[in-house]
Amino acid sequence: MEVRVEREHDVDNWEEVILIYNAALKQISIKLEILNDEFQRVHKYNPIEHIKSRIKTSESIVKKLRRYGYESTITNMVNKVNDIAGIRVICSFTSDIHRIADMISRQADIRILGVKDYLKEPKENGYKSYHLLVSVPVYLSNRIVDTKVEIQIRTVAMDFWASLEHKIHYKFEGNAPAHIEAELTECAKMVSELDNKMLSLNNEILSLEEEN
Repeated sequence: MEVRVEREHDVDNWEEVILIYNAALKQISIKLEILNDEFQRVHKYNPIEHIKSRIKTSESIVKKLRRYGYESTITNMVNKVNDIAGIRVICSFTSDIHRIADMISRQADIRILGVKDYLKEPKENGYKSYHLLVSVPVYLSNRIVDTKVEIQIRTVAMDFWASLEHKIHYKFEGNAPAHIEAELTECAKMVSELDNKMLSLNNEILSLEEEN
């Protein structure tokens, strides 16, 4: 399955589209690295453990377009699919998540298009994460292309759980046995408890350091 290539507006072929999305990912990644370095210098602490980035495959894009009833064209891909370019920001503690989101939102050339807070309202299966849909300008030789990037911010524990959930979802094509789904949901509760305990322990350590 492939996205049908046609000349439309800012993008005229598949290779250029991928170049633009890759450029957007690089810009966001560099911004996050700089913010992390600056945070380390000022606060002696790194809120970001690591960063992962990816471009959605053409097969996944086509499946998503068809699922929503759209033709698999470049135009629909750019306009209708928001997570073609994705960055996952992994942090240590839940308190880091909104701190990182706030630092991103204060960047002058990043425009926030949407927010999905799965921390306040987890999915039914227990999925937790904080999603930002942003637009970043990509400067080409002859024009500027505002490009969408989805940023997911979550703790190490949340990411571990989400990676397993993703594998199970694709292994069983969304129809995993009921007992596996139940155990996965139970694991999500354990992850949430672990995150809370780790945050509490870290806060106590910081408090003791201040006293000394």
